[in-house]
Amino acid sequence: MVADRTIAVVAAVMVTASFPFYLYGAWIMVDRETDHVTWEILTRHLKMIFPGLVLTTVPVVTWMGPRLLGQLNGLSMVHAFFGLQAYALLGFGLTGIVRIFQVKRDNDLYDVSDPEVDLNDLHENMSAWRGRLRIGVFGYVILWSLAYVVGVYRFFIIYA
Repeated sequence: MVADRTIAVVAAVMVTASFPFYLYGAWIMVDRETDHVTWEILTRHLKMIFPGLVLTTVPVVTWMGPRLLGQLNGLSMVHAFFGLQAYALLGFGLTGIVRIFQVKRDNDLYDVSDPEVDLNDLHENMSAWRGRLRIGVFGYVILWSLAYVVGVYRFFIIYA
């Protein structure tokens, strides 16, 4: 059987490895020449973000989550709280992005970038959906970072 410490190291490495994917995915969105996001930019962004989400989610679902009830203490609860809230905000952001994708796709704005089109004019709820997306993404990143710091602290307390 694999030692608990070895699994903890692998989980920590996987979660740590997700951070560059998040940073590069964010950089793709920030480092563009126009205010409009084309389908190519969006898919490139998602290709970077998705591996980061997988690298974080796999250890959470397969190792951290099942062990949580056996480790009920204050620090583990703080770690779990920040992590669960991060995923909740990610879900909240996804409720906005799905609708934005739908409206932009219906208006053919991924294939043809029209600089004159204001996204808020495409649908009456577009600004609310974009707000959901921003809140979800920023909230996820902030709470993920807090959960990560607490997790690293817990790792060193338990395994160092």
